[in-house]
Amino acid sequence: MRHHVGEHKAKKGLIRIEFDEENGIAEHVKITGDFFMHPEEAVHELEERLEGHRVEELEHLIDEFFAMRLDVEMPYVNVEDFKIALKKALRE
Repeated sequence: MRHHVGEHKAKKGLIRIEFDEENGIAEHVKITGDFFMHPEEAVHELEERLEGHRVEELEHLIDEFFAMRLDVEMPYVNVEDFKIALKKALRE
């Protein structure tokens, strides 16, 4: 099992994505940091959306999640910031 951690300093906030990789599958996905997202449960929903999928699919799943959840508000943070944190996690 491999542990991945990626952090990205956005315009006004820090996004940290952390997960384990077992046989190419993301497990125990946690998204934390110093950013605001409303509704708050959207962070947990995004974690659940990424859980159990192949690591190569995660970036696409982030795009898909935010395209479907148009009610999510993230001041000073955008979808690209989450994808950068993910890419940093995968580079380690």
